[in-house]
Amino acid sequence: MNKAELISAIAAQTNLTKVDAKKALDAFIDVAGETMKNGDRLTLVGFGSFSVTERNARNGRNPRTGDKIKIAAKKVVKFRAGAELEEFIN
Repeated sequence: MNKAELISAIAAQTNLTKVDAKKALDAFIDVAGETMKNGDRLTLVGFGSFSVTERNARNGRNPRTGDKIKIAAKKVVKFRAGAELEEFIN
């Protein structure tokens, strides 16, 4: 499912227009991004938790040439599914 399909599904389930559903989804994405940018955790009970962790710099290898390369440190988003979501998909 892509973003447009998600907007259509939200609009259908909530009786919102697609424009309003898009505004709501965009607002959620903005708020979630700002929350994690500030180093906070975003928890949606039953769905899951989003958090940001720091990945250390490390050495790697270019698979095409075999040359050693340095992989820079960076922040990554992690998602941990909630119990209800795991139960729903199993």
